[in-house]
Amino acid sequence: MAEPRIPEGFDFTDPDLYVHRVPADEFAELRRTAPVWWNPQPRGASGFDDEGYWVVTKHADVLAASRDSEVYSSQEKTAIIRHAELVTEESLAMQRLIMLNLDPPLHTKVRQIVSRGFTPRAIGRLREALTARAGQIVRTALTEGTGDFVTDVAAELPLQAIAELLGIPQQDRGKIFAWSNQMIGYDDPEYGGDSQAAAAELVGYAMVMAEDRRACPRDDIVTKLVNAELDGGELTSDEFGFFVILLAVAGNETTRNAISHALTLLTDFPGQRELLMADFDGRIAGAVEEIVRYASPVMYMRRTVTQDYRMNGQDYHRGDKVVLMYWSANQDEAVFADPARLDITRSPNPHVGFGAAGPHFCLGAHLARREISVLLRELLTRVPDIRAAGPPDLLLSSFINGVKHLPCTFTT
Repeated sequence: MAEPRIPEGFDFTDPDLYVHRVPADEFAELRRTAPVWWNPQPRGASGFDDEGYWVVTKHADVLAASRDSEVYSSQEKTAIIRHAELVTEESLAMQRLIMLNLDPPLHTKVRQIVSRGFTPRAIGRLREALTARAGQIVRTALTEGTGDFVTDVAAELPLQAIAELLGIPQQDRGKIFAWSNQMIGYDDPEYGGDSQAAAAELVGYAMVMAEDRRACPRDDIVTKLVNAELDGGELTSDEFGFFVILLAVAGNETTRNAISHALTLLTDFPGQRELLMADFDGRIAGAVEEIVRYASPVMYMRRTVTQDYRMNGQDYHRGDKVVLMYWSANQDEAVFADPARLDITRSPNPHVGFGAAGPHFCLGAHLARREISVLLRELLTRVPDIRAAGPPDLLLSSFINGVKHLPCTFTT
């Protein structure tokens, strides 16, 4: 293959890149010329702890690495690239309390416990509450909204869904939202602050919940989790607290951003919007999958190679960092015809917007699909002429494809 035409010093995890654009052209160049490419870490560019890492851009390679946790470990150095000053043995030990940062067999045992709250039956119980809440969100946006789609519409339903699932009182839900923003937006001055302090606040809140459910059990997921046995012992309050962090980010932030991107996409591709509204019930499932593919709310996850290994012509060595670029995989021309076009009838649509198939496939995918479907139904039937009125204000982050604000217009 030809040498990729990537500028010297280019860093695919530099947050400054993503506040203006996703580096689509550079990803396409790597898929064409160097599907696995060594990204040397320019010192000071993004402040991460790695000296460098392999960038994996092709759909097939992302799938292969996602399925092989023996070679590509989430646990060894965690699944999320961290700032150098945050990486200590103590912080790594704490990070490994998050299910995202575990490998089988421990990951399998924890996931089996946690999955009890995410069965189709459990999610089905939320349907009526989600529909009612979505209707209220849209009505309030019409009468009292600011014209910012993210704050008026997209932000609340995912938060309410997670809070409803966990039984968090309504008066506390705003704190959960603020903490999750601060944890994800640590690079962004609007949300910035002490992400570790926000995480500690959320863990502390969750630990109090755990102790309360142990003392006064209820018919809810929290009670099931804190009283479940894991390797002969119960899920500790710490472990439950870090599970709540995972929910606050993976279940709240990512779905909010998928909904936010949906309005921009349905504005930019009006023909697809018309197609959806011509048969909403028949096409909404496909529309949700295509929106998630296109938006790719989580841009990447990291793995650490546990042994010398060869994949797709590339030699890896033990300790190498590998970054699985979900956004790029979801634009892979070898898998998706005309990937830059929104196509709600795309079938098959084997996107990795919920992560690739394997141990870490998104546990809350069913809930996310339900939330997006319910909100789009309420929104597009009640406000059929709503449109994005300008470009989105993107989060300063290379990890989450976040939308902070999105102006919208509509008539009442």
